[in-house]
Amino acid sequence: MIIFDKVFGMSHVQVNLSRRQLFTRRKVMDRPSLPWVKEAQFTDLCTQCGECIKQCPTKIIHPGDGGFPRVDFQHGECTFCYQCAEACPEPLFLPKTEPAWQARAVIEDSCLATKNIDCRSCGDSCEPFAIRFKLAVGSVAQPQIDMASCTGCGACVSVCPTSAITIKNT
Repeated sequence: MIIFDKVFGMSHVQVNLSRRQLFTRRKVMDRPSLPWVKEAQFTDLCTQCGECIKQCPTKIIHPGDGGFPRVDFQHGECTFCYQCAEACPEPLFLPKTEPAWQARAVIEDSCLATKNIDCRSCGDSCEPFAIRFKLAVGSVAQPQIDMASCTGCGACVSVCPTSAITIKNT
């Protein structure tokens, strides 16, 4: 889409970044957009009004590709307060009685423990104690995630010094 500015005679190109995903190898869709959102209808019904962004008490919802709101765990964790859903004027969200999402934490190979450096920041920030450390002979304790206990809140993401933890849809 090209917009022509009549005042200054300049053209501005706006790119719908969500379509760029088709040409990249990044897997943005394997990460949750918002809790309780109806993913199949999200891009069709979301008007990008920003009400969910304004109402998020932890300020983790930000405009993502194409201007659609997305959770960014680098800014904090989701408290599952449901305020984003209550603020939305569109029928985009499931009832609060449903699970927020099927997303869980995943620890990548860049974790310090895999390099024999002791770090337990993710476990210290995990309120449901889903991240535990298994002792290993001759090396530091290795983190393990109990998927049944993990809520996908993202508290472990922003505290990781190597960005080795991501929240992915399972």
